[in-house]
Amino acid sequence: MIKAKKSLGQNFLIDQNILEKITNATEIKDKTILEIGPGTGNLTSFILKKKPKKFYVVEKDKNLASNLKNNFKDELMIINDDILNINESSLFNEKVTVFGNLPYNISTEIITKWIINFNNSLWFDCLVLMFQKEVADRIIAEFNTSNYGRLSIICNWMLKIKKICDIKPDAFSPKPKIDSSLLIFYPKKNFIKINPNSLEKVTRVFFNQRRKMLKKPFNQLFNGDQKVLKRLKINLNLRPQNLNFETYYNLAYEYENLSR
Repeated sequence: MIKAKKSLGQNFLIDQNILEKITNATEIKDKTILEIGPGTGNLTSFILKKKPKKFYVVEKDKNLASNLKNNFKDELMIINDDILNINESSLFNEKVTVFGNLPYNISTEIITKWIINFNNSLWFDCLVLMFQKEVADRIIAEFNTSNYGRLSIICNWMLKIKKICDIKPDAFSPKPKIDSSLLIFYPKKNFIKINPNSLEKVTRVFFNQRRKMLKKPFNQLFNGDQKVLKRLKINLNLRPQNLNFETYYNLAYEYENLSR
């Protein structure tokens, strides 16, 4: 019997209704699928029923990877590695649909890696991902709310995001101590073209002291440039959470222009 490893943040999804809901979230038939952290293969089995064209799975745990190989034979291409070590854009020569019950301890690192490593075009056409509910709430947060921050801004830059459902601990074995949320992400057709590293830098500086007014981070990045203030109509007496998505994307664009 396979035991979940706490060190790898393993909680295996066992609820049949949730597994079905996940695989009904987007088209699978004849698509190239990537599953992150398949674990014992519960979701994997449901995905295979939908007849994907190609099916890759990334599983860090050697025992679980070996178990998947024994159970699914040649139905899967198994990559026994850490998802954070993989360069997905070089691995696939076509758009991929991604499913994942992401390990809670690295979920934000995974999603931001995929966005910050953006290079001309995204390597996926859809993401169906499960997060700790607290993290999901930050991803989908709107400005002027307490959950709004760097994660919201970075994720919403070029992705449309929708919550599918919340998931209770009973759906997993072992049961986590917190609720989870299932989100679906689609690439936006139109978004402001900026360097992801500029957006990462701007949001990091602005949200470093999220309760303070905007004057200090603005001066740190732009040296009090009044032209930028007027162009973007920013009130420096506001706080970081009071600026909407577009303002941060425009700030990143302005920051890039300073460096040229």
